[in-house]
Amino acid sequence: MPKSSAHNDFLPLQASQAIAALGQNLALARLRRKESLRSWALRMGVAVRTVQRMEKGDPGVGMGVYALALWMMGRSQEMANMALPENDMAALDLELQIAKNRGRASSVKASSMKVQ
Repeated sequence: MPKSSAHNDFLPLQASQAIAALGQNLALARLRRKESLRSWALRMGVAVRTVQRMEKGDPGVGMGVYALALWMMGRSQEMANMALPENDMAALDLELQIAKNRGRASSVKASSMKVQ
C-alpha cells in the first residue's frame, strides 16, 4: 500500500487535475505504443503498481517516475519548459509592480527635493 503524504492533502484542485490529465496522457501514450503495464514498468525499473498509480494521476508518485515516462515518449524536454522564467507571468507582474513602485518613489523623492 502506498504511503500517504500530508502535502497531498493541500494540493489545489487545479494541480490535482493537471496531474490526473498527465497520467491519462501517459497511459494513452503507452497504449498507442502497444506496451503492456508490465513491459512499461520493466523498462522504467518500477513496479507495475507504480505505473498504474502514475497513470491514475496519483500525486504521491515520484516526479522521477513521471520524468522517466516522458523521456520514454521522447518528451522529457517538456518538463524543463514548464517553468521557463519567461513564461512565469506571476513573477513578471510582480517585477513590473516593484519597478513601478520604485519609479513612483523616485518621482516623489525628486519632487520633494525641488520644493526645498
